[in-house]
Amino acid sequence: MDATVGVRPGLLSRARTVAGPGFNRWKLPPAALAIHLCIGMIYGMSVFWLPLSQAVGGAHPVACPADMSFLGKLTTTSCDWKVADVSWVFTLGIVFLGASAAIWGGWLERAGPRRAGVVAAICWPGGLVVAALGVYAHQLWLLLLGGGVIGGVGLGLGYISPVSTLIKWFPDRRGMATGMAIMGFGGGAMIGSPLAAKLMGYFHSPGGAGVWQTFLVLAALYFVFMVGGAFGYRVPPSGYVPAGMAAPEAGHDSLRSVPLNASLRTPQFWLLWGVLCLNVSAGIGVLDMASPMLQEIFAGSLIGQPGVGFTQLTPPQLKLVVGVAAGFAGFLSLFNIIGRFAWASFSDHIGRKATYATFFLLGIVLYAAVPSLAGAGSKALFALAFGIILSMYGGGFATVPAYLADLFGTGFVGAIHGRLLTAWSAAGVIGPVLVTQLREAQIAAGVARRNVYDHTMYILAGLLVAGLICNLLIRPVKAHWFTNVEPVHATFTRPVMAQAPTRVGLAMPLAWLAVGLPLAWGFYMTILKASVLFG
Repeated sequence: MDATVGVRPGLLSRARTVAGPGFNRWKLPPAALAIHLCIGMIYGMSVFWLPLSQAVGGAHPVACPADMSFLGKLTTTSCDWKVADVSWVFTLGIVFLGASAAIWGGWLERAGPRRAGVVAAICWPGGLVVAALGVYAHQLWLLLLGGGVIGGVGLGLGYISPVSTLIKWFPDRRGMATGMAIMGFGGGAMIGSPLAAKLMGYFHSPGGAGVWQTFLVLAALYFVFMVGGAFGYRVPPSGYVPAGMAAPEAGHDSLRSVPLNASLRTPQFWLLWGVLCLNVSAGIGVLDMASPMLQEIFAGSLIGQPGVGFTQLTPPQLKLVVGVAAGFAGFLSLFNIIGRFAWASFSDHIGRKATYATFFLLGIVLYAAVPSLAGAGSKALFALAFGIILSMYGGGFATVPAYLADLFGTGFVGAIHGRLLTAWSAAGVIGPVLVTQLREAQIAAGVARRNVYDHTMYILAGLLVAGLICNLLIRPVKAHWFTNVEPVHATFTRPVMAQAPTRVGLAMPLAWLAVGLPLAWGFYMTILKASVLFG
């Protein structure tokens, strides 16, 4: 007799996550949100930069010797880090997000979302624990290793773990399903930033700013939520078709997919890589510089002093201006989050290619108009223009998994999405470097602060023109690239309609409440901060 007969699959195995009869697919989005709301804190890590740059000297930072190398700063305990040094946590996090998603995307399809979610729940909170040790010991290399490298691996696996699962559960609403999950990544900072600020205030003492303690508390909270989300994942049974959707005939294209390695040999993959990279490069560059951009362009007019330029602001005035600029960053985060759900859902009606064409065409117009809006002194229209731009930035992330499923099928979409996210890694370097270097060049050339971003806006519009061309060149993938997905995993392979009525029960409203309450608090705090901009 076969020794494996009767052996139950492991707790984290894919087989243990196959949903039984009557499972309600609406339990999946809160599980995905539980993980994405945690890993999305990478966008809010800037709340720690200033306290970390004052860890040794407090209000009077101790500067490192001018001739100290970056390698020397990695281990020194006698001087304060610069903001530019600690902000590498964000850069490394985004780079390793894309790298880990690309490397382990194929493994995720085989192992299942629960195992990947648990690994993410170990890496992201575990990385924060290592980062806390780095802050406590004042070792920059530990901070970068924990928050950027180990945490970045958790970001990548956590980001892609729900994507292919949700697409399989919602073949009738692919954009909406992925939009709900990826909305959480945009909302992570909206919750995490104010929470971190409150925790640092609680732990602050004459001996430190409370950063390492805050890291540990966040790590504990994130671990609980992420493990809960991972165990909430289920994959649909073989042949699942939602009620009201016609089952495809045997041999229909919807039952076939393009394998990962084959997809990388198609022009469609690389054109879509360019589409994502160019859209993100333009948006992330603005997101990175949102606060200083508003301060330098409008300066005194933000506080009722229209004749005062940025370099003429007194310290008290500058403090007030910084507060308004923080509201602008919050305003943009709202549009970023809402756009992820709204644009992805809209793509279910007009198609992914048309949605991206809208992103690029509207973005080109808005970027080109920004210098004129700034010159006219219209703060409201300026803010609205960038709000729409950031909604399309977020919408691009949420729409691209459904775009991939439309082109390559659902069988290997998690693995293909992982490889595509290398475009995000590239854009995470291109966008901020482009905006900051152009700004420095304009300042060095003697350009007035209110005009230093004019040329940048036109160049970003040019990036979107290139993205529009890539999108227009995308055509359906030829049939010879497709293969039957049944040999890989038994999900969505046969059109079997037999299914029990879905159950609601108490678990689903509790799951939605668990993610809904923090999200509502984050919205409230962000709106409160953003109201300063129009106050």
